[in-house]
Amino acid sequence: MTKRSALGSLPPAAQWTVLIAASLAMAALMVHLHAPAALLLGPLLASIAVATAGTRVNLPLSPFVFAQGMVGSMIAKMVPISIVGDVVSHWVLFSTGVLSVVAVSSFLGWIMTRLQMLPGTTALWGTSPGAASVMTLMAEAYGADPRLVAIMQYLRVLMVAAVAAAVARIFGITPTHQAAEIVWFPPIAWLPFIETVALAVLGPMIARRLNLPAGAFLVPLVIGAVLSHFGLMQIEQPPWLLAGCYTMIGWNIGLRFTRPLLIHAAKALPRILFCIFIMISLCGGVAVMLVMVAKVDPLTAYLATSPGGADSIAIIAASSNVDVPFVMAMQTVRMIAVLILAPILTKFIAQRVDVPLPPEAKP
Repeated sequence: MTKRSALGSLPPAAQWTVLIAASLAMAALMVHLHAPAALLLGPLLASIAVATAGTRVNLPLSPFVFAQGMVGSMIAKMVPISIVGDVVSHWVLFSTGVLSVVAVSSFLGWIMTRLQMLPGTTALWGTSPGAASVMTLMAEAYGADPRLVAIMQYLRVLMVAAVAAAVARIFGITPTHQAAEIVWFPPIAWLPFIETVALAVLGPMIARRLNLPAGAFLVPLVIGAVLSHFGLMQIEQPPWLLAGCYTMIGWNIGLRFTRPLLIHAAKALPRILFCIFIMISLCGGVAVMLVMVAKVDPLTAYLATSPGGADSIAIIAASSNVDVPFVMAMQTVRMIAVLILAPILTKFIAQRVDVPLPPEAKP
């Protein structure tokens, strides 16, 4: 009996036990190594190992959506609403940073599509720098292979998170500003805590009712920032709750890396990895431009221009010595730009490289 079938034949409770134990062990190792976003990367890597080993656990949607709402609330606590004024007053800087990353990803997708490295418009959707789950859902309607798009998107999120954590470790975490020892169960201000939980629950529900892409993350962020700014609520998130939310987000990414998906993409994997490496490198070039022209510090610039994985970048930024409002403003503006521009750019590029589109995707 293979390892895969042995794990897959275990009762669901036992499979969850394996996943939780592996996640705790990996997270503890990451914390011991002082890795930024250790509580995200540990469960993420553990869930990849468990998923590819043959377990069949599935993360329910509700906990993941709640986790997104909590991360959005966390960023709302760190990002003042005044950042909107900063974006408007520095619109040239933000426009350049956002459009440069979008241009880099579109150019890379165009090259891969023109060379027919992947079927249909798969490369165009796979290289979209943000909103990974939304891009995967939209891809099939535009003539792409959703399985390859999924592996491109989530493998890129994984690589971006790993590289960003490594860069944060090099530039952002030094003995002079390492985080203090975590107090896991501090006293809780119960009214703010209840308000925060309500925001994390109701925010995604509003986003779903309004059919807003990535709204589970963005709606609590916006509402929380506004209410906090006017003193109408205080966001209260004990470390044990945030750790659980980071774990849910890590699992949501890692559990998608199943062995059948990896086997399906095995032939294209070298090209996909090369594409992701080039994309991260080119976006790093945009970060260098921000450092040289706008005098942004290197780690802030790198995290702000990292292509995708806004929630994981948010967690890394929160654990690093960076300008968190700038990072999240750039990431959020780019996410919105990608959601608007991705279908338009896909149609535009596909028509010029003679890639057929399904009838429902044509203008």
